[in-house]
Formats: sequence, structure tokens, C-alpha cells
Amino acid sequence: MKRISAPLTDSSVEDLRAGDEVLISGTIYTARDAAHKRLVELLKKGENLPFEIGGQIIYYAGPTPTRPGEIIGSAGPTTSYRMDPYAPLLIEHGLKGMIGKGQRTQPVLSAMKKFKAVYFAAVGGAGALISRAVKSSSIVAYEDLGPEAVRKLEVADFPAIVAQDCHGGDLFVEGVKKYSRSVL
Repeated sequence: MKRISAPLTDSSVEDLRAGDEVLISGTIYTARDAAHKRLVELLKKGENLPFEIGGQIIYYAGPTPTRPGEIIGSAGPTTSYRMDPYAPLLIEHGLKGMIGKGQRTQPVLSAMKKFKAVYFAAVGGAGALISRAVKSSSIVAYEDLGPEAVRKLEVADFPAIVAQDCHGGDLFVEGVKKYSRSVL
């Protein structure tokens, strides 16, 4: 198990390999497709984003309403491919990590290689458990999107697995090959 701190650096991204189990501590942001669309529109207009994207990790999650006495509601990952039309431009502007579930498209993988970024998989269906790693939560943009607003999270030991790395390592491909060899 590797412990990493967010925001990420080129060096910390280069040290990660597909299949590595990690515990992330530091600052991460939540955003889903509606927020991604707005972020990319700002970049295309040459405007500033509502948070500094350099080195950041975006967690593809829309937390459920927060119960009294809790920091955040259940915060499980959403399917990542919905962010794929927007991710390459964000990566080009400094995004270093993404957390979600499911595979990424080739344009995202190419941008990850070119600009040194990493994609982490979080366990779907474990949102209540994942939310325990969140130590603080605040909305930083797009409150009108409700659960899909951009949130700044401070996390400690957020569990994830490196699914696709900046070297071309791909747990989805490697896992299938490994499984295929074991059943043949």
C-alpha cells in the first residue's frame, strides 16, 4: 500500500503503476459531467477556473445529502467515461489525477501519457465507507448543481487503486490477460 499526498507532482505520478493500492491524503475536488462541461467552457474562453487545477485530483462523485453530525453524505464514485470528453483539456491544464470507476477512452489515456496524469479506481457501492476518509467538505463552485457541485475535500487515507498510469499501464487490460491465463 502506497501513501500519496494530494496535490500530486510529476514525480509522484511517475512513481505510480497500474495495480498499486494507494491511500490518498490531502486536498481533492469532486466534479461530475455538468461541472466538467462548465470548467472546460471557462478554459476555452481563456477564463480562470474556480480552483487551481495544477496538480489536483478530481473525484468523480456527487455525494448524497449530509446527515446531521456528518461531514459529507455517501460519496461513491460515478462512471468515468462521462467525463472523457472534458478530461484531456483539464489534464493539459495541469490536472494530475482522476478517481472514478470504469475504463477511460484513448484520448484520455493519451493525455495522461503526454502530461503525466493518473487514473485511480475507487470501489463502487462503497460510498458510505469511502466518505469516512473525508475530513472536511466545502462547495467551491456551481452550487446550483446540487450534489454535482464542485466540492473541495480534505481527505486522509482515501483508498484507491491505480487503474491506468502515465506509462501506459492499464489494470483493465492486464487484469483480463491475467484472468484469461488462469482459466485456460
